[in-house]
Amino acid sequence: MLNEKSVLITGGTGSFGKKFVETILRDYPQVKRIVIYSRDELKQFELKQKYPASKYPQLRFFIGDVRDGERLERACEGIDVIIHAAAIKQVDTAEYNPDECIKTNVHGAQNVINAALRTKVKHVVALSTDKACAPINLYGATKLTSDKLFVSGPRDIKFSVVRYGNVMGSRGSVIPFFINKRDSGAVELPITNMKMTRFNISLEAGVALVMFAIGHHLGGEIFIPKIPSYRIVDVAKAIAPNLPLVEVGIRPGEKLHEEMITVTDAMNTIDLGPYYAILPSVAFNHKYEDYVNHHNAVKVPEGFHYSSDTNTEWETVESMREKIKKYVDPNFEIK
Repeated sequence: MLNEKSVLITGGTGSFGKKFVETILRDYPQVKRIVIYSRDELKQFELKQKYPASKYPQLRFFIGDVRDGERLERACEGIDVIIHAAAIKQVDTAEYNPDECIKTNVHGAQNVINAALRTKVKHVVALSTDKACAPINLYGATKLTSDKLFVSGPRDIKFSVVRYGNVMGSRGSVIPFFINKRDSGAVELPITNMKMTRFNISLEAGVALVMFAIGHHLGGEIFIPKIPSYRIVDVAKAIAPNLPLVEVGIRPGEKLHEEMITVTDAMNTIDLGPYYAILPSVAFNHKYEDYVNHHNAVKVPEGFHYSSDTNTEWETVESMREKIKKYVDPNFEIK
């Protein structure tokens, strides 16, 4: 699929970008070019140490910001596939810096679209978040706006979006936070709310979803994986069963539970088996039946919704320990 192709990854030095590069190099050894586009020169330097040019000549590193449309367009020259992973992602950061969040998440998304159109890229897949579903915070609102930009309009290029929940072990996520608290000698673990639930996905599964989108999208879909939920208290028990939990309250803009498909979204949602796909409410290139036939899918039931608190699949304390050891820290031990 990606052999003899050129791929650009915005935010390519983030958690997803690094795992995606690792996957391409492993599974598509004949990839023509991988362009890492990001604004952090230190992270690029560190990635170059892992993938030296002498051994990985297909890797290119572009310093640039998605806010800079001209620079982005230059980076997209000769590119076949764009993976748009760059974003301001921290909920509280976005609430405190709303204009900066909009510049990156909305204007940056439009710059990616414009660059793809001008350089005749074939495929674009944008990463979204469960917080874009019925958003109550600015981060979620900017990502919903970004999603709508990517899936709207008649184009020859295939644009689609992938939406998923909390990624295990990613920067700023709860698992490394709890582990660091425990290992630093904390006498208790802070919990925002004892009833809180979240969706759970590994980086590997996130990469697999993006690969699926590249290989199967018609254009206009928002792909959503079928993944388990976890209770925040079970994550705490999995990491530090002997530490008491203290409730500290939900942060600004934070939800008690996360949704990925609302009842309203479900009217345009199809079931692909391992994934769901929300179809564009206004489709220019394809009809509803085209998507159903292409994906060999079925319509979801009337009244369907997909939320972390009503999910049918759940992580347990033991399954969380197994996954932390597998996906986050192979040396993880209960303390």
